[in-house]
Amino acid sequence: MRVLVAGGGISGTVTAMALKLAGHEPVVFEAYPAGGDDIGAFLTIMHNGMDALRAIGADGPVIEASFAAYGVELVAPTGETVGQREFDTEGLDGPRTLTRATLYGVLQDEAARRGIPLERGRRLVGARPGPDGITAEFADGTTETGDVVVGADGLRSVVRRLIDPAADEPRYTGLTVVYGYTRAPGLPAAPGIYRMVRGSKAAFGFTTDPEGATFWFARIPDAERSREEIAAVTPAGWREFAHAAFAEDPLPCKDIIAATGDEVFGGHSYDVPETRIWSTPRMVLVGDAAHAASPAAGQGASMALEDSVVLAKCLRDLPDPASAFAAYEELRRERVEKLVKASAGGDVGEERGWLYSHHIDWNAKITA
Repeated sequence: MRVLVAGGGISGTVTAMALKLAGHEPVVFEAYPAGGDDIGAFLTIMHNGMDALRAIGADGPVIEASFAAYGVELVAPTGETVGQREFDTEGLDGPRTLTRATLYGVLQDEAARRGIPLERGRRLVGARPGPDGITAEFADGTTETGDVVVGADGLRSVVRRLIDPAADEPRYTGLTVVYGYTRAPGLPAAPGIYRMVRGSKAAFGFTTDPEGATFWFARIPDAERSREEIAAVTPAGWREFAHAAFAEDPLPCKDIIAATGDEVFGGHSYDVPETRIWSTPRMVLVGDAAHAASPAAGQGASMALEDSVVLAKCLRDLPDPASAFAAYEELRRERVEKLVKASAGGDVGEERGWLYSHHIDWNAKITA
């Protein structure tokens, strides 16, 4: 089966690798000539995301390009440490932190090594189902025909709208997230942990990589601005915006922000609480296209990775795409919507076993 995958990000490349392993012929079409939205951010792939990668033998390159996180330390507005939590890594691959750009590159390189075509600058704009397949239409006027289309095209998915023209728009969470990196000396170090700081106006988190660089993020309540306004903010503008949110707090946040140069990026946070229709007989959604979550739980990438592997297993084991898509939705919807709801509330709570211990056995068969 020839599968047209719209989107060359995390879910697109991993879906393609899993489909190839399942015996299909995926082709990935990436809208951007290079990079993509939110490319300046960093992320942590949690235990369940690493488990999904391991299911298809793709965890090794990610481990090599990232660094480990062993726990979280919680800090009050006064600067007092009020809680600590070690990640349970017994029998599990522990969390790994890396930039989104690095992850894209690693996954795309691994997909290429496995013989999967990735065509850049091919933005999908339409799709025409036929009796024997589906024809994808691209912004450059070209078309491609396959058996199915997988929409791995993110938060503002074109495929989601093709599947359901009445699909809800992404919902603004009320938060702007700023990411930064600094190698300035003399800053507080947090090697192997995430130090999470609750300021009087906003939340801040940071960790230190093995080379001594500080990776930080700030989640700041903010009025929604247009995409054009957000795109026009300079690195200095993001730095000033983040610094102002912590200027009155006796915390290291403002010092870390002030020590950051132009490696600072920002944007609004959105989620997709519910996607009513995940598929048609020829199209299906994965990752943020189906269920984007706010970053509170740090599970967006990991849930997308789970989707990718489960979808491939369903297309491997069931007799036709429609039954495979139905089984995939049955297996995934409750879990991901629970995560989106919990993230929208600010956190998933202390009991996270239902998230982290999720395991995918590649060899286990899917039944209708």
